[in-house]
Amino acid sequence: MGFYSDQIDPATAEAYARQSGAGRGTPVDFGGFDFSGFQSGPGQHPGAQAGAGSASWGSFKDIFSGMFTGAQQPQRARGPQPGTDLEYQATVDFWTAIRGGQARLEVHRQDTCPTCHGQASTGGSIQCPECNGTGQVTQMGGRMKFNITCPRCSGSGHTASACGTCQGEGVVSRTEPVEFRIKAGTRDGQRIRLQGKGNAGVNGGAPGDLFLIVRTGTHPVFTRQGDDIHLTVPVTVPEASLGAKVDVPTIDGRAQLKIPPGTQSGQKLRMRERGVESAQRPGQRGDEIVTVEVVVPTLGDERSREIMRELAKLNNQDPRVALFDKL
Repeated sequence: MGFYSDQIDPATAEAYARQSGAGRGTPVDFGGFDFSGFQSGPGQHPGAQAGAGSASWGSFKDIFSGMFTGAQQPQRARGPQPGTDLEYQATVDFWTAIRGGQARLEVHRQDTCPTCHGQASTGGSIQCPECNGTGQVTQMGGRMKFNITCPRCSGSGHTASACGTCQGEGVVSRTEPVEFRIKAGTRDGQRIRLQGKGNAGVNGGAPGDLFLIVRTGTHPVFTRQGDDIHLTVPVTVPEASLGAKVDVPTIDGRAQLKIPPGTQSGQKLRMRERGVESAQRPGQRGDEIVTVEVVVPTLGDERSREIMRELAKLNNQDPRVALFDKL
């Protein structure tokens, strides 16, 4: 501002303020200013604490720097305001995620007010409650008071009559069902965008979008990892030892799996293109990964035990030798 002395003459301060504000179009009413509060010194403010004058002058500089640089209080946006986006988690069952289908979700959102149609007012006008129709409001800064344009009515002294249904918000809250399509092969965590299904806009603004995070259900037999299907299949000792063809479940029904001779428990066998159809790569499918579980029989009769002992004599390799060799 140009005043940096702790001994400020009130008349000089007022004259400078008037001169600085002239010709700049700043709506300031200097008639309400009390510049005497900016004169410091123990002789002119009896009982004032030390430093009080400099504190008042700091407030003076802050206020005037804002006024003469065009700074004004933010005003409420009156043009179209777009609605905000929403995000929900949508749980679908195992088979719907694999084969595709329709799903339904209850969504709590802001909808356009049916009374004012999103305009937030009913068309009439009332006296502005903030400035009482004057178009100006008084603010204090330290020991100074000044008038500025009312931020609520922008100086007109009148505001639109708020809609009684939405209380001037332009939107009302409601819960409604939303139906959406699940593509075949949709994965857990996949994001679906429903355009225009978010919160409604105000004053003609576009509605937001609804984003759904898909959570897929589980299955008692199959485990899905990406586009692959995993499951565990039990086989007998003879099947694992000699090899066999066994029936295994797939997401398309029964299929035959070849068990190679000498298959060990825990070994994984791959069935090509028996997995999930890819949602990202049409025409491609994942695989089915089968983990073999060798089931050891319970020998309930002497004949079976005798055969097992004979088998042990014929195959007397110690499977733990390699384990101790690593120590």
